[in-house]
This record gives sequence, structure tokens and C-alpha cells, in this order.
Amino acid sequence: MALARIARNGYQRSGGAVGNYAKVTDVLCDRASSDKCHSPLSGNFTSFHESVTPRVHSPFFSSISTNFGSRGMRTTSQLEFANAQRVVEESDSEIEGLRYPTLEATKPGQKPRVVVLGSGWAACRFLKGLDTRVYDAVCISPRNHMVFTPLLASTCVGTLEFRSVAEPVTQIQAALAKDPNSYFFLASCTDIDMDKHEVYCETAGDDGLSHKPYRFKVAYDKLVIASGAEALTFGIKGVKEHAVFLREVVHAQEIRKKLLLNLMLSQNPGMSEEEKEQLLHCVVIGGGPTGVEFSGELSDFIMRDVKQQYHHVKNYIRVTLIEGNEILSSFDAGLRQYATKHLTKCGVRLVRGVVKEVHPNKIVLSDGSDIPYGLLVWSTGVGPSQFVKSLNLPKSPGGRIGVDEYLRVTSVEDVFALGDCAGFLEQTERPVLPALAQVAERQGKYLVELFNKIAKHNGGKASSAKDIALGDPFVYKHLGSMASVGRYKALVDLRQSKVGLQGFHPQFSMTISF
Repeated sequence: MALARIARNGYQRSGGAVGNYAKVTDVLCDRASSDKCHSPLSGNFTSFHESVTPRVHSPFFSSISTNFGSRGMRTTSQLEFANAQRVVEESDSEIEGLRYPTLEATKPGQKPRVVVLGSGWAACRFLKGLDTRVYDAVCISPRNHMVFTPLLASTCVGTLEFRSVAEPVTQIQAALAKDPNSYFFLASCTDIDMDKHEVYCETAGDDGLSHKPYRFKVAYDKLVIASGAEALTFGIKGVKEHAVFLREVVHAQEIRKKLLLNLMLSQNPGMSEEEKEQLLHCVVIGGGPTGVEFSGELSDFIMRDVKQQYHHVKNYIRVTLIEGNEILSSFDAGLRQYATKHLTKCGVRLVRGVVKEVHPNKIVLSDGSDIPYGLLVWSTGVGPSQFVKSLNLPKSPGGRIGVDEYLRVTSVEDVFALGDCAGFLEQTERPVLPALAQVAERQGKYLVELFNKIAKHNGGKASSAKDIALGDPFVYKHLGSMASVGRYKALVDLRQSKVGLQGFHPQFSMTISF
């Protein structure tokens, strides 16, 4: 409910959406006979009487327009409901340009349009600094808020509430809700036509909507791809079906719900000792910062809450952290050793192994041993998403979108990429940067300064920035790493400053900085 209030308060300003998805009545007109209608997506449009007729009859089709007037949107009648992809009984040449609702290209005299794909660290840092006096901004994302991922593990056990780690995109960049030609669209990008400067999108579906998702396209002058990455499963059977990831607020909600449900069910009569141990066994896969922080939060939850409120089953609940190598492998050796000792002292069992297969109630390791579980959290890093893999663009080592030192996609014009979905090409002789929030934040800050500089030289329009000097390339300097390990203890690794801290003071510093 807390997250819903955040999303509702932020997104209602951009056109009346509730929660994560817009109501049908907010997007479409509910009166077929009206001569003029208004939509938060498309603005005012006028009814029409064209000869193109869809195969199915619906009173709605007789009133929807091919031109959305002052908002620049146009559509065709066959696209709004489950019959969206049906072909009309006319020649393809007559309707080729009318297949999708369209936010058309900007005209001379209008501000250039920047389309941003994503709502993560990189995208939101870019949007926050974008000068909307000279640019129109369009953000397209299946999530209408930014997630403060470093504190996400704390929401799983109630240390923080969900509303504390989510910020609506329309509050980060108010122009998305207020400016007449800037928008936030709750949708996923499915394809990009680099030659036509258009992105193809599909609206978010189900969850109460009375029609299936439909597609639309948006023209851009400049495109910023910041669509993020996906959790790595390494193709292991059963991971997607039975494990819970920890990358979104909905994941944290699912973990909290399942954890509390298992605690309640374990107290029911008729539960055997073996069933209680299996149900209350929390297994975390991956010894990186996320896995370690979640394990620490779980151990705190057990000591602080479970032993007081679930006295009958307090001796059954356990936490196991499985890692193929050492935990926190990117940290200094001394800090890794401290984390290992501290987690063990807090009751976290550390197991070195590789998962071979995941079943509904157990995992199988490569050595053949079985580990039963009631809650399985998967945190083994991230990799390129299916969307990034599908793009016909040069790739960096590891499969990310390849960019040069100015974060440009070199093979096409007016396209930039940053964050977890982007990496330097080999010819730049730069290493691919880690998928960290500070990398994405720094890239977003650099790129928005570059865009504002381009605008000052009248290079915001499509294909107009070729001869503009871009100045200094992007340079990343790692400032250090932090990780909480529970019991008000944390690690701070500042190896470039030859500093490594552990214990309470780093936790205090970490909390203050966040």
C-alpha cells in the first residue's frame, strides 16, 4: 500500500494513472458518439469517417481518429483492444504508415525531443539534470519509479518500508507531468528503427486492464538507452520458476510475504520437525554485496523479531549463504575475512558450492548434495537483457551495447547508451565498467552535461550534432565500495585511498551517505 501511494501520488500528475498501470478510461474515450474527446496520452482528437474498416465490428472504432491533434499522436482503429494486430481489409500500402499510434517527429520551431528508455539510476540521473527549457523529454519504462537499490534488502524484513526506497519518475523530472510535450509512458521498448529515428513500444498489460497490451511508436531526435540489465541465471534449470530475485520493490514484497507466511504456517499443528526445518530454511545464492547484505538483514530479523514473536519455532529458522568462491570478492582480503567471521557469528551458514538445479523445495549442488529450502533468494549478478541482445548494435565484451568514450553508439546517429546496459567497445581500449549504481549515476551526470552543451550549439535536433566539439570524454574514477553485514556493522573499501574500514563507524557513515 505504501508503494501504491507513492506511485499514485507521482503518476496521477502525469495523467491520472493509478498504481503501476493507467485505467482504460484514462487512455481511451468511453463515449463512441463524442465528437471531441480527451486523453492524458493523446490529448484532444476529433472523430472521423474513413473508408478503412476493421474486420470486427465495434462502436468504438467508428469514433477513434487517425490524428490526435495538438498532442501529435495518431492511430488506427484496429489497435486498441485484443484485435489490435488484425489486418484491415485494405491494401497494405494504404495503411502502412497507420499501423501504430504514433508520437510523431518534432517540427521546425519545436523543441528537440529526447527519448529515454528506462527509469533506473542512469536514466533518472540524466532526466533530473536535463534542461527542459530546450528539450522535450519522453521517458518510456515498465516501472514508473526509481528504486534505491542499496537499501532494498532492508525492506524485505521491515527495517525500512517500501516507500522509503522508491521515488516516482515524475517527481525526479517534473516536466514529464507538467510540460505539454513531455511524457512518461508506462511501456516497454520492443524495437528501435535507427534510420527512421523511432522506437516501438508495448504498453504494460494485465493487472486489471480490460484489454490486452497494444503497441505504439515514438519518434525521437536523440535517444538514450538506459534499460538496465537482468539477473543472471546461467541457464540453470528451475531458477526462474522457484527462486526470488532482489532487484525490484515487488521482489522485496514477495520475499517479505513469503518469509512471514512460512513463519505462520510452521506453527500450525501437524507440522513435522523435518517440515518445519525445510519451511524455515532461508537460502541465499550469491556472495556479492546484495547477497551478503540480505543475509545480514535476515540474521538481524531472526535475532530481533523471530525469537520474540515466533517463540515456538525460533530454533528452526536458519540462513544459508552459498557462493562458488569467496564472498565479497571485489573487496579487500581483510574486509572479506571480517565479513566471513561476522556473518558466521550471527548464525549465517556459509557454504562454498555451485548450484546445478533448482526444485520446488530443494536445490541440488554440483557435488550431488541436496539443500532443502522454504525461501530461495537468487543474487548472482546481472547480464544483458533480452531487449539489449535483440538490438542490431555493436556489442562490448560481455554482450552490452557498445559505446565510445562519449557514451555514443558509434554505428548509428543520435543514439547514446549508459548504465548497466552499456559498455566500452574494445577499440576504445577501456575496460567494461562494473554494473554499479555509482557508475550509472556518474554516466547520467556526464551525459546530461553533454546534452545541455549540444543544445547551446543548436545540435539538439536529429542529425544536427555531427560537427559539434563534445569536449572531454567520460572518465570513471571508482570512489569505493560499501556493504552492510548486519548488527549495525558494515564494510567500506577505499583501496584507491588505501583505506579499509569495518564495524560500526562504516555502518554509520553508510547510513548517513544514503
